[in-house]
Amino acid sequence: MDHPVVSPIRNALITDSSCEFDAVAGEGVAPPEASSVGSGYDGVTEQWLDDLAMELTESGWVSVDVRDRLGDALLSALREEVRILDVTDAMKKAGIGRGADLTRDRSVRRDRIAWLQGITPPQQALFDCLAQIQEGLNRRLFLGLKRFEAHYATYQSGDFYRKHLDSFAGRASRIVSLVLYFNEQWQAGDGGALQLFNRDSQDESCGMVLPEMGRMVLFLSEEIPHEVLPANRARYSLACWFRQDEVPLPL
Repeated sequence: MDHPVVSPIRNALITDSSCEFDAVAGEGVAPPEASSVGSGYDGVTEQWLDDLAMELTESGWVSVDVRDRLGDALLSALREEVRILDVTDAMKKAGIGRGADLTRDRSVRRDRIAWLQGITPPQQALFDCLAQIQEGLNRRLFLGLKRFEAHYATYQSGDFYRKHLDSFAGRASRIVSLVLYFNEQWQAGDGGALQLFNRDSQDESCGMVLPEMGRMVLFLSEEIPHEVLPANRARYSLACWFRQDEVPLPL
């Protein structure tokens, strides 16, 4: 399938050019080498996809450790990209809504984001994995997923995202949400946990996930309310949405 090309939220965005990368990351910083990214990457297996689909059907969400599946080299390269964007102030304040309806309410969310285009070697490897997940969920659950979009997110100490749904029921846009974390040695006292709520009783918590390196969470976008609790130190992640619509909406 064609990989989605997502418009950046600002002109400066990581690309496969060292010059353009430096414009985002600062002088003297080079993008990760392609040869270092693929080391340890085991890809997606049919059994793993079976397990993901079963958990999504039964519970509406699933949390898995993908360090062995993606490999330390790829996870570290992705973490380095978001870290560079963070320390060079290349992230933009996240908002609520899209296009003309976009608002930035600091009482609801305080993270900063940068959209991915799938251009750098780490992003290319990750997008290959995401494409396989999309195709696998379609074959098993008949979701009609047509594309995906993804962005990096950073939370600084004190940042949070109040309880929300990623998509309103019946919109046929975001169907499955995916979050991947890049935080080494994260402890419960560091805060920043993802709290998920029961789809049948939205005031009842059904899961709490620490944003540890290599932890991946998938959940049904229209059904599972969730929130990011206040972080007590810098927190790096990637959010992805598998969508049924074909034409990207204005960001």
